[in-house]
Amino acid sequence: MKKFLMTAVLGMFALAGFSQVKWDTKVGMNFSNVTKYDDAKALPGFQLGVGMDYGFSESWSLQSGLLISSKGYKIEDVKVRPIYLDIPILAAYKFNISDNTKFVINAGPYLAFGLGGKAKDDNFDLKLFKSDEGDWKRFDLGIQYGIGLELSDRYLINLTGQNGFISPVDGGDDPKNMTFTIGVGYRF
Repeated sequence: MKKFLMTAVLGMFALAGFSQVKWDTKVGMNFSNVTKYDDAKALPGFQLGVGMDYGFSESWSLQSGLLISSKGYKIEDVKVRPIYLDIPILAAYKFNISDNTKFVINAGPYLAFGLGGKAKDDNFDLKLFKSDEGDWKRFDLGIQYGIGLELSDRYLINLTGQNGFISPVDGGDDPKNMTFTIGVGYRF
C-alpha cells in the first residue's frame, strides 16, 4: 500500500510540470451510511485534502486528489466510524453559466484505504482495520459522481456522492459504503 500511495503522489507531482494542472484544497461535511442494513442510520463526518485538475480542453479535465474522509453508520447504540484515504479519478465536464462561473459535472472510480477508526457503544470500543480486533477490510473501491461550481477560477462548491462496490466487512448481507459530501475548496 505504501508503494501505491507513493506512486500516486509522485504521479500527481509529475503532472504538475504541465501548465494545465491546477491545485486546490478542499474541506467538506459528509453524511455516510451503509446499504442493506435497514436499521442503519447515517452519521455526519468530515472530508479534507488536496486535489488537482488537469485540463485537456476548455470543457474537459481529469480530476483527482488525496482526501481524508470519515465515513460510518449507526445501528441502535453502536456507532461505526472508519477513516479512509480517498483517491478519486474523475472525468469532469465544465461549461460556463456566466462570465465568472462554471458548472461542473464529474464521475469516475474512487479508491479508498482504511486508515483507522472505531466501532463503539457503552460496552465496547473496537479499533477498525486491526487484524486482531476486527474483520474490516482496508481497501474500498467504488463510483464517485458529483456536480459543482467554479467561481472566478478560484472558489469551488461541490456536492458529491460515493457508492462502494466492496463490503467493508465479511459475512452477513455484504453492506457497502455510501457517502454524500457537501464541500468547498480554494484553487491556487
